[in-house]
Amino acid sequence: MIIGTRGSMLALAQAKIVAERLHNLGIKTEIRIIKTRGDAITDRPLHELSGVGAFVREIDEHSLAGSIDIAVHSMKDIPTVRPDQLVTAAILERDAPYDVMITNNVTIDEMPAGATIGTSSMRRRAQLNRFRSDLDIVDLRGNINTRMRKLRDGAYDGIMLAEAGLTRMGWNIKFERLDIDHFIPSANQGTIAIVTLRNSEAEDAVHALDHHQTRIETEIERIIVTVLGGGCSIPIGAFANMVGDAGDEVRVRAEVLSPDGERYARVEEVIPVEGYAEHAHRLGQELKKNGGGDLVKELH
Repeated sequence: MIIGTRGSMLALAQAKIVAERLHNLGIKTEIRIIKTRGDAITDRPLHELSGVGAFVREIDEHSLAGSIDIAVHSMKDIPTVRPDQLVTAAILERDAPYDVMITNNVTIDEMPAGATIGTSSMRRRAQLNRFRSDLDIVDLRGNINTRMRKLRDGAYDGIMLAEAGLTRMGWNIKFERLDIDHFIPSANQGTIAIVTLRNSEAEDAVHALDHHQTRIETEIERIIVTVLGGGCSIPIGAFANMVGDAGDEVRVRAEVLSPDGERYARVEEVIPVEGYAEHAHRLGQELKKNGGGDLVKELH
């Protein structure tokens, strides 16, 4: 089976994880690199690219055309509205969902006023503005290797990344894990998704890789974002994680922020796993009514 993926080192690392797990199931694979619009345009922030799915659309086209059997994505990059012919056939067990700060041996609290922080995320920018409004936050594009090089070269005093990316790259880098209550991750952060044609041989083949708990958590997050009508241009955080010894409850945290971080709407609640989709929809509506909807309209 042919696996389609972006060509960055991180994307390839993720595709190789999937290939290895399929190999263990007796399935032979071949990795095919597909260049996406998000990879080609690196001189603008991601939220300025028109349309949705900057890292996904071209790979979807290859899936629909049948030139690849399996597409591997960072799940947070997948738009909430999808072609009917495609299905997220498997979601791997989630890696660490946290944001991290990488600096030259200082913590976020110890950084001097005016320190330059790089991030490509509207959400991280807004949350950092709220947490430390005296920092200079600038756009940071490029793959994970490029971002680390820019930090080493002194272009930034610190950069914000997802912990899961560092784990998948196998890098032993000192970082500060940011408090999830202050820095709620993007929906589905830390999760690898496998997309196939619906009702295909590939869908059946990868189903064994699906992680039930992660699927529930990520579906809750995506429902909330869908209700809000958000996308990569909107600073939205959504994080759900199962709690309790029986694993029958889910703690949900979600928020929408203004870009300067001065205004935000937030919901937090522990919901039962039974009927989780309905509860997630309700929480999305509550967040929308409590100011989140107005923030999304302004930003659109």
